[in-house]
Order: sequence, then C-alpha cells, then structure tokens
Amino acid sequence: MRFSSSFLALLLMVAAPALAQSRQDILLTSDWKFTKGDVAGAAQPGFQDAKWQTVRVPHDWAIYGPFSSTNDLQQVKIEQNNEKQATTKAGRTGGLPFIGTGWYRRRLAVPGFGPGKRAELVFDGAMSNAHVFVNGKEVGYWPYGYNSFHFDITPFLSPGGGANTLAVRLENQPEASRWYPGAGLYRNVHLVVTDEVHIPVWGTYVTTPTITADFAKVKLRTAVAGATAAQSLRLDTEIRDAAGTVVATTSTPLAATDGQQFEQNLVVPQPRLWSPETPVLYTATSKLYAGSVLKDEYQTRFGIRSFTFEANKGFSLNGQPRRFRGVCNHHDLGPLGAAINPAALRRQLTLLKDLGADAIRTTHNMPAPELVSLADEMGFMLIVESFDEWKKPKVKNGYSQYFDEWSERDVVNMVHRDRNHPSVIMWSIGNEVPDQWAPGGTKIARRLQDIVHREDPTRPVTAGMDQFDAVVGNGFAALLDVPGFNYKPHRYPEAYTKLPQALMLGSETASTVSSRGVYKFPVVTAKDKKYPDNQSSSYDLEACNWSQTPDEEFAAQDALGYLMGEFVWTGFDYLGEPTPYDEAWPSHSSYFGIMDLAGLPKDRFYLYRSRWNPTAATLHLLPHWTWPGREGQTTPVFCYTNYPSAELFVNGVSQGRQTKSSSDKPQTQYRLMWNEVKYAPGSLKVVAYDAQGKAVAEEEVRTAGKPHHIKLVTDRPSLAADGQDLAYVTVRVEDAQGNLCPEASNEVQFKVTGAGQFRAAANGNAASLELFHEPRMKAFQGQLVAIVQAADKAGPVQLQATGKGLKSASVTLQTTAAK
Repeated sequence: MRFSSSFLALLLMVAAPALAQSRQDILLTSDWKFTKGDVAGAAQPGFQDAKWQTVRVPHDWAIYGPFSSTNDLQQVKIEQNNEKQATTKAGRTGGLPFIGTGWYRRRLAVPGFGPGKRAELVFDGAMSNAHVFVNGKEVGYWPYGYNSFHFDITPFLSPGGGANTLAVRLENQPEASRWYPGAGLYRNVHLVVTDEVHIPVWGTYVTTPTITADFAKVKLRTAVAGATAAQSLRLDTEIRDAAGTVVATTSTPLAATDGQQFEQNLVVPQPRLWSPETPVLYTATSKLYAGSVLKDEYQTRFGIRSFTFEANKGFSLNGQPRRFRGVCNHHDLGPLGAAINPAALRRQLTLLKDLGADAIRTTHNMPAPELVSLADEMGFMLIVESFDEWKKPKVKNGYSQYFDEWSERDVVNMVHRDRNHPSVIMWSIGNEVPDQWAPGGTKIARRLQDIVHREDPTRPVTAGMDQFDAVVGNGFAALLDVPGFNYKPHRYPEAYTKLPQALMLGSETASTVSSRGVYKFPVVTAKDKKYPDNQSSSYDLEACNWSQTPDEEFAAQDALGYLMGEFVWTGFDYLGEPTPYDEAWPSHSSYFGIMDLAGLPKDRFYLYRSRWNPTAATLHLLPHWTWPGREGQTTPVFCYTNYPSAELFVNGVSQGRQTKSSSDKPQTQYRLMWNEVKYAPGSLKVVAYDAQGKAVAEEEVRTAGKPHHIKLVTDRPSLAADGQDLAYVTVRVEDAQGNLCPEASNEVQFKVTGAGQFRAAANGNAASLELFHEPRMKAFQGQLVAIVQAADKAGPVQLQATGKGLKSASVTLQTTAAK
C-alpha cells in the first residue's frame, strides 16, 4: 500500500472576519443568559430571563462544581479493562455536575440583513443534544456534542432587520461518557451573514497533486450556493505567501455544466513546505462576482506538504522518513474545563514542543477548530478522531443511540471542516469500539472508511484497535488503510506477518500512571498498583493491566522498521478516568499524563524529552532528596537524559557510573538507574558524559529545609487586552535557600488587581476536591499553578500570592491593546 503525492498538501479553511460588506463572520461571545434546568417557554422571544446568569461563551457550566461522588455515579463492568464484575465508579466522569439540562439565550442582531441576504449559525461544538431556536421556532437539532454543525436561519429571522432572539437548549444524559465531557456552549458560536449568492460553510476543498522544488500545483474547488442559471458568476483567487506577496492568481467563470462548483488550478513557484519544523502557511483569497458585483469574499490559509505511507517503509513527510512522536489528548483544559480557550491550547502545544512531540491524536472525538488551526501554525501533525462508540455500547447512553441515524452526517461534517488543514494527516473512525469483535463490525468499519474516502480521498483512515485477536482474525484490521494498535508492542511482529499493509502505528501506548512528585517504596514494576493516599509513584514503573511502561514501546519502535511511531496515552492529565482509582473516592482526574492537570511536567516528561527532543540537552534526576526518616534506607535514583552515561554522587561520594545498555530489560536501554543508593540528607548530584567520555553537564538536587517563601514564575510577561488571554503562573513553595519543598501542602491565597482577573488554579492532585475557580488552593508536592485572565483594557495586572507562615510574592504582567 502506498499513499503518494496526490494525498498531499491541503489548505486550511479559516472562518475570517468581514473582508467586505458581502460577508460578515461574527463571534457570539458576550451577553448570553444562562440557567441550569429545564424551563418551560424559554425559547420564546418574550420570555423573561433577567434573573438568569450572564455568561460569556465559550462556557462550561459544570466546571465550577462542586465535586461529588454521586455526580454520574456508574455501576459498570469495563470489559476492555479486563474487569470481571461490575463495580461502583464514582469519579469515572470527573465527579462534576454536568448531568442535566441547560438553556442559553441572547438577543441576535444581524447586521445588514434584508432581502437578498442569508444568515447561518455555526456551532463549533455544543455539549450536548443541541436544540436551536430563533424567535421561538426550532431551526435544528444536533445530538453529538463534539462535532461542529450549522443551520441556515434566514427564514426564521424578523424581516427588515428587526429584533431576534436566539435560544439553545442542551441536555447531558447520565452514563453517556467515560470521561468528563463538559457541559454547555463550550465552543464558539458564529453568525455568518452573506449575500444570497455565496460560498457556503466549509465550501472550499484544496489539494496539491504535484509538488517539486520549483513549483506546486494547487487545485481549488469552491462550492457556490444561491446562484441561478441566469447569473454569470466569476471567481477571482490570489495566493499570498507569509510576507503578503502575491505568488499566484487566476480568474475562472462558473462552468455551464456545473452551476454549483468552481474548479481552479494555480501554480505556486518555489513553494516553502509545511512541516512540524517549518510550519509555513500561505493565504488564498477568493472573490465571487456576479458580473461586476462582488457577492462574496472568502479567505483560506494553507500549507503545502507531501506525505506517503509505504509498505515496509512507513511514513514520510516531504520525502523524509520519520516517525510520529505523538500524544493522545482529551479535549478538556484542566481547571478551565471543556470551555475552549486559544491561550490555554497554545500553552499546551508550547509544552509539547519542548517535550519534542510532533503529533496529536484527538481522542476520542472531533477537536475544537482552534486546536487544528494552532496545529497548523505551530507545527503538529494530527489524527482527527470521530467516535469512541459505534453500534455496540460502552456506556448506557453513549453515541450508540445516535449511530445509525447520525454517523454519516457526523463523519461528513468532520471531514468537510478539517480536510483543508495541512496539520491533518489521518482520519480515525473509532477508538476501541466493541464492534471490533461484534457481528457486522467489519462492515461498519468499511462503510465509515468509504465515507471518509468519498469526502477526502487524499488521506488514509485508521482506528485505535485493542482487541488484537479479533481484528486480525475477522478482517477488521486488514481493511484499514493504516492499522492502529493500542497497547500491543509485543504483538507488532505478528500483525506484520498476518496483515497485508506491512506497516502499522502505535495509536495508543504506555498508559503509565504517576502523580507528580510522589514516590513510593519499595521501587518495583507493578500493574494496577493502589495506595491509601490515592496516588501513583513517579518512578514511572506502574502501569495498567492492559498496558506497559514507556520503555517497552520504545524498544519495539526502535527494533521494527515498519512501525510509524506512537501516540502516548496521554500528553496531559484530564478530568475523569482516574485509573487505577476508578472505585476510590476522592479521585477525579487521570494519572496517565506526561504532564499533570495543571500542565506541570512529571518526571516522565523528561524520559520522553530525552528521546524525542535530541537537539535540547535533557538531564533530570528523581526522586527529590528530602526524606526525613529514611536515613540509611535504600532509595533508588533514576536519571532521564539524552547523554549516554552519567555518574551519581551523594554528598560528594560517587555511587558509580551508569551507561545505557542494550540488555533485554527495556528500562536499562532508556534510563540510568542506581537502585542501591542509601538516603543521606544533603546533596544528590549527577554528572553527564558525552559519547567521548567528557563531562558535559550536571544537575543537583538538595535536601530542603522548612517552607519559607512563595516564588512565582509566569509563562509570559504580557497579555492581549481581549478579555480572554491567559497567563499561567507557577507557584513554588521554597525554603530559605530557594530549594523546592517537595512535600509542602501549604494553602496559597490569590489576589489579582489591575487590568485582569483571577481565572482558576490547579495543583495536579487527582485526589483534591478543591474548586478550581476559588482564589485559593493547597500546594501539591510543593507546587501549583494560578491562571490570570486579561481584561479587555490595557494596563498592568498584578497577581499576589500569600500563605500562612510564608513570605508572600507578587508578579506584575502587562496587558496590551491589539495593534
């Protein structure tokens, strides 16, 4: 199987602000009224909503809590976790109150609306079962909370530009999810006003069938709506490079044989290719004319790149073989919940860049469009995934209830929205669906793959499969363009022998669990290990019964040339699925993340960084070195580094020099380990050596004294004065000498003054029930993160942090008006 250059460089469609009077794209963010609970008559224009809460969209109504073990309590046997009987799972969906109905209302002004105009509402996502009303009339329904959808509201609007009322009813059912889904209008809502003759939502489709060093051929197909046979239409398109220079133009009349679509072919000279290392984007602007009258103007950003999937060789991008250094991520943003925020996403992607990651699988649903756009800009390859469930259910009220009626529509919307993004490399039609082994499941897989190929023949289709024997035996795995296996490194060779594709992907790997800064003794490899404090050890040797430590996957990827890389479960901790503490309350978030719920790196961050980011020096010691009461006891020390060897010292006394080996034990290949170190207070230091044996770097950890002061470290000094931008401030409890106090749990209070406000805090403790939005939180293992949100005015904003018995700290940021 080979995907050749016709499966290439795709253009990114971005909803743009008004570029001419012919088109307006208005974000409906402010002046929404919200109430939880079902309310009779709430869709009607005359309904009195003055007592409802005023909110800004995107909005997640459930993230404000409170946490409770009775929120979506599930009595269930998780077969795919190898459970033999049903048990009560209190925190499976995060323990937050997202079940029930919520209503949103607002006045809807439609600028310039009148005869010859059209109006469309575009929802980037609404959780869930969205019923949309305009002026008391239902204009449409969409059940799947993760997908984008749109409705033409032209017939429902008041004539002559009169007042309109928009109302949205949403309902989350119990036992409808395996993780925290969020609640409400958690993604953006757009009002798009166009001429009667216009380019519809997601109306362009672009491929580049030929790419050379000298030129790239760009094929642009542009749909047209509202045209009559009598109209003479013309589409003028120009392409500009990143500097704004016009590099290609064309003008095309609408073909008489097809009154619904233009096809244009342009040539970009000396194209600069998109890749994770060089995320170069161009811009295409298309102007639709009827005679000399401009009817619509549509902007498209794009990147040019080629890729191949080739038997026995794997994946190549722009002619260069490479392997995916990927993570799986759920959609929530930790303490912000599911409400999308570009600044929060950008921070996540910045951290992933430092990790060395170059790819993301959007598990297990369609992502927010902002994530796809940022992946284009910052350089991440995406697997965009559709479903966690087909016809056979995993949970009582999951997607299976909609599958027959809605699955094709959901797949079509997914592909149409994102098929022009250069970051999107593959489509995934499902994750660990029980239909893998159920009668008819293979036929469903073929049908979904065929739908994707029909709508976008340029990219391959994959799925995350965990039932190895079933999918290899029944043809399920053989029919996919790219087989994706979850947690099966020991069976890759068998799949290679039995499947026709001769390539495959670790679509979900590791599921190693750890709590940042928590270390358990004795240090042993374990599966499903539980402790009384509901934490997992950060020695990175604990995993789930179905999964492995990172090293087993590393070894398989290094040994087998037909593998195309891996997608680790997960990049960040997320709300819900607190495995291995599904049955232990309180536990509300996962332990799988390479980074915790606050975005603070765990030790495992440096293990992956030492492998994935070879251009940056990595040298990291664990555990911390503050262990009163462990004097003289064995306290193993690990070092994660991309140097080949290192020597460890305790209070200046060498503990020996370790070198990464090629032994049968995977850990010795990727970690340096001193397993017999005896704890003594003072200094723990490692000296790293390069391949020639020269000492080139060192790291030291010292025993901490009593908590003395707070230190604040912001991820950025300035913010945009847009009412949405965020700064993440790491809060450290340190001793008098500036050492982190690794067991500190002091409560820290926050006060924000000036041109901003306190937004949320998180400490990464899955067993904490503290509310994220309250301006106080206990440190966890000496650290937490406070989030400051910019106001919509320029000026300084100050965060002050105080704690009993601690010297306080403050940091001043600057919010600046957009230029």
